[in-house]
Amino acid sequence: MDIKYNNRDPVYVQVIRHFKEKIATGLYGPGEEIPSRRELANQLKINPNTAQRAYKEMEEQGLIFTEGNLPSRITKDELVLAQVREELILEAVDAFVDSVRSINVPLAEVLNLVEKKYNKEGQE
Repeated sequence: MDIKYNNRDPVYVQVIRHFKEKIATGLYGPGEEIPSRRELANQLKINPNTAQRAYKEMEEQGLIFTEGNLPSRITKDELVLAQVREELILEAVDAFVDSVRSINVPLAEVLNLVEKKYNKEGQE
């Protein structure tokens, strides 16, 4: 497990984003077991309290669930899984649109360039 931390966001928020990205890309499937809080803290070299906070937040968001003393697992709720993917896509689109708007590029030109780039990347 590898996370490149930034100095802007709290570490627990970055851990949650890491899990969301893994869920959205299918690397963590519905119902899949995830590391314990202690294991995660050791793997990421973070404070165990930070791992605990990230897991607590993910449970509140419905991303993971823990039954009794069993390991935590990724949610099986298809709606939550779809929302995670949409959230990440919208974040990327918002950042892109904001940066393109700042240089006053016409929408038609942007869409044409995006389509070319998207199709070119898919062929390589």
